[in-house]
Amino acid sequence: MSEPLDCPVTDIDPFSDDFLENPFPRLAELRGSGDAFYFREYGVWGVARHDLVDAVLRDHETFSNAAGVGYSNLLKETPWRAPSIILEADPPLHSTTRGVFTRILSPRALRDLRDRFAAEAEALVDSLVQRETFDVVADLAQAYVLKVFPDSLGLPAENRENLLTYGGVTFDSLGPRNARFDEAMDRAARIRPWVEATCARGALTPGGFGAQIYEAADTGTVSDEQAGMLVRSFLTAGVDTTVSALGFAIRRFIEHPDQWAMLRADPTLVRSAFDEVVRIDSPVIGFFRTTTTEARIGSVTVPADAKVMVFFAGANRDPARWDDPDRFDITRRTAGHTGFGAGIHGCAGQMVARAEAEALLTALVHRVGSWEPAGPSTPALNNTLRALASLPVRVHTDDVDRAPVGAARP
Repeated sequence: MSEPLDCPVTDIDPFSDDFLENPFPRLAELRGSGDAFYFREYGVWGVARHDLVDAVLRDHETFSNAAGVGYSNLLKETPWRAPSIILEADPPLHSTTRGVFTRILSPRALRDLRDRFAAEAEALVDSLVQRETFDVVADLAQAYVLKVFPDSLGLPAENRENLLTYGGVTFDSLGPRNARFDEAMDRAARIRPWVEATCARGALTPGGFGAQIYEAADTGTVSDEQAGMLVRSFLTAGVDTTVSALGFAIRRFIEHPDQWAMLRADPTLVRSAFDEVVRIDSPVIGFFRTTTTEARIGSVTVPADAKVMVFFAGANRDPARWDDPDRFDITRRTAGHTGFGAGIHGCAGQMVARAEAEALLTALVHRVGSWEPAGPSTPALNNTLRALASLPVRVHTDDVDRAPVGAARP
């Protein structure tokens, strides 16, 4: 494909180690270069300005998900797994499958979840503060999410750590065929049998989300095969991005103790605090869309059948949308951030992720007076997902009794 004449052509590599660890300086450069830009090495377009990212995400007819949300065109290439029938599908199929999720994640179901999440969060936090020193990623975020989310889905208790492997494989596979992609494919071969067995009807606990998805197959809303695919989609919807955001949240509070003190003084800020973390740290750097026809992104013409990388992380730090976008402020009005996407393909599990995070942050607020690092944080590099591999911390509870939080502990 020849290089475009009406937009900037860049040699920035959005899949390099440096970019993946800290994409924000390069995204600022790309935002400033024009409405859209072209990656010479990969032959794809990109967009990072908030207004244009939001417009692309909301125009599923022009910027389609059906060819996959990764670098490869799933309509032309054989993928390592069947495409997601909720994230990588457009209407009318998407309308049907999204409807199944919407019915299951009812307000009443979410209320019940919050009670269970709160109990598990308090038990875990109580045990960790007694240790004083622990790793936020392994001991807190992963341990908590791998307990509460699979329980809700109705997954077996054994081998839940495989969910982390599967999530890493899934997000790495959305990139080009680089070393991370190849390593992911090696892991995929080992993890696929477990995923298929775990998503089978007989493996799921009655009453969980997974069993409810199969009930939709019993009524004819989806096929039995599609029900299994929807359960598989749930595996990544409530695990990896939530673990990532929780890790980043604690790192932010270590770096900004004034914000932790503010949250302890007013625990009702837990939701806005979590959304501010998702905005400023953007666990998902971005997804691809594929043009169904010649399209315009601002002043740039993009040909039909082109891949466009839509940078959620770029939109979330756009100074045209956010005042002082690099500042962490848990009181910020975060409506409109693209950390969960936007439009009909916005994250189907975002309310579950919020409920998980709110329960854990609330438990921490009531038990942790202050944080300090117990060692350097380590990034977990992935073609699509920003996350920490490790974050050792030491917690102090001695000032909890002296400075009680603004709401009584339940």
